[in-house]
Amino acid sequence: MDDKLKTIIVKFREYQETKKPGNISLAEICNKINIPLEEMTQFIATEEELVEKVLEFERKGFEEIFEVHDFEGVNAIDILMTVSRELAQNFKNISPSITFDLKDQFPEIYQKHFEYRRDFIYDKIQINLTKGINQGIYRDDLSIELIARLYLSRLYDLHNPDFFPPEQFSFETLFNAMFDNFVRGIAKPEGLKYYEEKRKQLKF
Repeated sequence: MDDKLKTIIVKFREYQETKKPGNISLAEICNKINIPLEEMTQFIATEEELVEKVLEFERKGFEEIFEVHDFEGVNAIDILMTVSRELAQNFKNISPSITFDLKDQFPEIYQKHFEYRRDFIYDKIQINLTKGINQGIYRDDLSIELIARLYLSRLYDLHNPDFFPPEQFSFETLFNAMFDNFVRGIAKPEGLKYYEEKRKQLKF
């Protein structure tokens, strides 16, 4: 993605903290984030296209975690902790309600984003659960499909402002609490012992 486009998206994300995305216009956004309209329209022609780019940027940020790190042969709990740490760091300044607002204002665009991200995460968590069971650190009585779906459900609940008002809970706080609860629910005693030791080492 072009660096100028990334700058536009990041500044728009910051702008979203103070204004609902459904009330936007490109001219207004350019004025607020101090980017010439002519520069914006080199990459983005409509408000809908801007939202598509913002959601694509969000997805790519998550997918890049798996491209940067080589998880071949790595302990399943270490993988979960690495992904969790990256998510908490990269998305800590994003209010959980932002993406939820986009769902209300741009339902068709959001639905495509939701399905793409859902399938990606579902695939990765199934792989991790299988790896952890094979490594003897996750319970072997787990239903991989069910637990993967429960993980997704919990993850998307974090973005519901009715459950978690953004002025009270940051994404980092919510995700870390959800993650800790998740690991404790699937780990064997030896896996849980390993997890606790790693938390202390990493000051997780």
